[in-house]
Amino acid sequence: MACLMLDNCMYEQINSSLNKIRNLEKNLKIIPFNAFDLNFKNKSHEKLNYENCQPFYPISSSSWDVEEEEEIIKLVRAQKLTMGENVKKFETLFSNYTGTKYSLMTNSGSSANLLIIAGLVLSKKFDINKGDEIIVPAIGWSTSFSPLSQYGLKLRFVDVNLETLNIDENEVINAITSKTKAILAINILGNPAELVKLRKISKKYGLTLIEDNCECLGSKLQNKHSGTYGIASSHSFHFSHHIQTIEGGMVCTDDEDLYHFLLSLRSHGWTRDLPFKCSLHQKTGIGFNDAFQFITPGYNFKPNEINAVVGLKQLEKYPFFLNQRKKNAFYFSYLFRDLDFCLPQKIIGSSSWFGFSLILKNKLENKRSLVLYELCKAGIETRPIVTGNFLKNPVIEYFDYSISKQLLNAEIIDLNGLFFGNDHRDLRSQILKVREVFDSLLKKI
Repeated sequence: MACLMLDNCMYEQINSSLNKIRNLEKNLKIIPFNAFDLNFKNKSHEKLNYENCQPFYPISSSSWDVEEEEEIIKLVRAQKLTMGENVKKFETLFSNYTGTKYSLMTNSGSSANLLIIAGLVLSKKFDINKGDEIIVPAIGWSTSFSPLSQYGLKLRFVDVNLETLNIDENEVINAITSKTKAILAINILGNPAELVKLRKISKKYGLTLIEDNCECLGSKLQNKHSGTYGIASSHSFHFSHHIQTIEGGMVCTDDEDLYHFLLSLRSHGWTRDLPFKCSLHQKTGIGFNDAFQFITPGYNFKPNEINAVVGLKQLEKYPFFLNQRKKNAFYFSYLFRDLDFCLPQKIIGSSSWFGFSLILKNKLENKRSLVLYELCKAGIETRPIVTGNFLKNPVIEYFDYSISKQLLNAEIIDLNGLFFGNDHRDLRSQILKVREVFDSLLKKI
């Protein structure tokens, strides 16, 4: 349970919400996939005119309904908008969902990443200092990497596994030097990295494991949530992610000292949000003084109450969302299994299926532009697999970095990778259309 000062009424509300989530998860486990027709033949998409209209298969979709809207209206009318009791309640429920002791909500997943790195570098407890090396995968989001550079750390890039798209644990071992202090695991497209192996490597070599779990909410490895294997993890609630709070993020950790440090960093560096008994700072008990003491070089990364009440509703619905994502993935995997022109993502553990990736090969290798053109004509949105090979972005000029061996797989993904969206809706018609586009294109080549 997160270290929060909540009244009995709030605890009752939290327990009630938790029971709803647990009951939903329990009931959803018995929904059979064989009831999800694999021979689905809905041809309604053929009637659509794709010019000057919404995409037939967008990369993401809103998961809100009237419940989220009503909660926002209540807040606006009550004029309770800045960070308050709903943020605390959401943090507590999120900790219970993921199985972590402490959760700290932020205004974005990017801010969550920055807070984690700031806390690890600035806190005296952790031996991570300017000039130290952090091993990172060659595929990841810009704000997974930028905080490392901003705090004077040297990025040591390693290749990824071509099948899972995640950091290659064998390459990690080869990349360790006397200056290495940490490993950053970025769980890609809902698929956990080899977190058990990475945790063992970290312990063996005395390194700190950090997780960017922004694309992976609800994924598990050995029945343990991704985002719970390292010292801390980041999560994102952006519009295109598993749950949507407009903007928003979360840091999860089991380390109380780091949690307290981040509480201060999140809010201007002040002591106001810290508990009275805290190793970071001893409050005086005089509110006039304690509310305006600044002890860390902080930021303003606070979320607001709108983000939180929407998050509470979304988290309550998330078992339904996740179940439908998995059903969509089952159908996608059925249609794209064992094909000679593409390689789908190999799943480690239980994926939460952020999206569906393909790496083009054989007849379609190095023909991604043609594939994208045909998909676009059919109203199907696509994206690169995260950023592709991140080192090919001009921003790399600002980083202090080194490369361990060649990044062959990252380069293949950069040139031949793409992914399609997944969300809470039944996407069989859209997924079937993707397969039809590929079949039609292959006949022309």
